[in-house]
Amino acid sequence: MQITQYLHTAILVAHLEQAEYFYGTVLGLKKVDRILKYPGAWYQVGAVQVHLIEDLTFLPSLQNPEKMGRNPHLALGVENLETAQNHLTAHGCTVEMSASGRAALFTHDPDGNVIELTEVGH
Repeated sequence: MQITQYLHTAILVAHLEQAEYFYGTVLGLKKVDRILKYPGAWYQVGAVQVHLIEDLTFLPSLQNPEKMGRNPHLALGVENLETAQNHLTAHGCTVEMSASGRAALFTHDPDGNVIELTEVGH
């Protein structure tokens, strides 16, 4: 077997409308029109997609609440970390800078799923 492509990551959310606002408006990801047999949404990020699946019983669980980056998370690249940080805080998002010293920060969606934003430049 040879894996040739990374296709998508599925993320459980309990509040789909709030999650769609966060991923579509706050993060600015492009929504993909897909017909689903259950509540959810798809977003395109480069060649990969993020798939939100609504699960009304979903409860987030941080294994390490002191450091967001030491939990399962979705990592996305941004051109300018300071701009991203200002944008997130303007939307009322909690932001934690990476403890590694890298140009990266962590935030979370309305359901508590951790998101890493790393500065990758142009």
